[in-house]
Amino acid sequence: MLLIFEKSRRDSNKMNIPPADVDPVDITQTIGEEYLRAGELPLPDVNEVEAVRHYTALSKRAYGVDDGFYPLGSCTMKYNPKIDEWTARLPGLAGLHPYQPVETVQGALQIMHETGQWLCEITGMDEFTLQPAAGAHGEMTGVMMIKAYHRKRGDEGRNTMLVPDSAHGTNPATANVVGYKVVEVKSDERGLVDLEDLKSKLGPHVAGLMLTNPNTLGLFEENILEISRLVHESGGLLYYDGANLNAIMGIARPGDMGFDVVHVNLHKTFGTPHGGGGPGSGPVGVKKHLAEFLPVPRVVQRGEQYLLDYDYPDSIGKVKEFYGNFGVIVKAYTYMRALGGEGLKEASRHAVLNANYVKHHLRDEYHIPFDRLCKHEFVATARHQMDASKVSALDVAKSLLDYGYHPPTIYFPLIVREALMIEPPETESRERLDDFIAVMKEIARAARENPEQVKSAPHHTVVRRLDEVKAARTPLVRWEETENA
Repeated sequence: MLLIFEKSRRDSNKMNIPPADVDPVDITQTIGEEYLRAGELPLPDVNEVEAVRHYTALSKRAYGVDDGFYPLGSCTMKYNPKIDEWTARLPGLAGLHPYQPVETVQGALQIMHETGQWLCEITGMDEFTLQPAAGAHGEMTGVMMIKAYHRKRGDEGRNTMLVPDSAHGTNPATANVVGYKVVEVKSDERGLVDLEDLKSKLGPHVAGLMLTNPNTLGLFEENILEISRLVHESGGLLYYDGANLNAIMGIARPGDMGFDVVHVNLHKTFGTPHGGGGPGSGPVGVKKHLAEFLPVPRVVQRGEQYLLDYDYPDSIGKVKEFYGNFGVIVKAYTYMRALGGEGLKEASRHAVLNANYVKHHLRDEYHIPFDRLCKHEFVATARHQMDASKVSALDVAKSLLDYGYHPPTIYFPLIVREALMIEPPETESRERLDDFIAVMKEIARAARENPEQVKSAPHHTVVRRLDEVKAARTPLVRWEETENA
């Protein structure tokens, strides 16, 4: 498929623009002549109908949850109710401006306030901020508050953050960005935090432990209360990565497990499309002893009125302009109101049921390293296929494309060889899961009987297998005009 620049033909996009009715301005007096472009801006010259056809053709090559099953582990790519999108586009919400006087946006502030209260109830926290724009941004906000807490207590020697070896990659990255030294905690033979290794690494230098529960292997940390006790007795705090909250939503609360701070991915758990570069939202909740450090402004209720309160001298300040990605918050608010408490519990139950159903039916063809009750996701591997025919997890993933399925997450978590991390969310039907299971079994059969077919997949996509090493090392990410263009 040609690039839009390659479709350009000089003078094909002729438009009759009326002459300007204002005096020209000498822009060099404003920004300086050295910053002006020397030649014309090389935009593609394409007429309207060809431009529409080009981008329509591109859209047909995209794949999303509206097209089919998206079993990405740790990503919760579930179907999202269209009423959420409709609500966020209501003129009275979509047309607001963040600088409007608070008396003119009382409905929006009420939505934000109630969303925070509901998230407190769901997570067991005392206060919430909706400012963070995504999960990793929420992590940064939470870890910054942990740092502010220790600093105010004069505990400056706590310079280390503990992170499990199965953690999401954003956890160690976040701790490093905030200025902490990162120390890895090992997993035991059951895929859980190794308590003895954790004990050996605790001490007066530890600021906290970042933990996902259920963890990235889809397993619930059975010793979470003991973990919490150990961390708190050493003077550290417990951070909850809410990426997997959809597995326990409405059933178990991080606050009851002993966590001090939690971030929630509204764009994964509460009905907003995740991925594709769209806006996210990563609200952060805290227990009372961290509330004074929350970002400002905070949405508060005074009698019948909602206000934006900046009067928190120990706040870490703003982490995002204005008050968060409001449109995403509206979608999550709609999702929660539509389902209610029992509906949210049911969503979690179905997510867990679907994961265990798929795992059960794949265990004969694929290696399951932790073959016991999982939560919303599980890790299978291509170890059998690799050992017998040198068919890798990547080969299995590429082969899935030929059947119209988006592949699961592969090679993660890093502690599992040839990992296939599968998350069949609650929105997928049994019929869809049965078809996916059949396809996975067919790929396993092909790996035994005709491994080259799997190794050379995909065969029926727009492009065949790409050289991913070359793409990573010598990426071409922009078009350059040539004399013949």
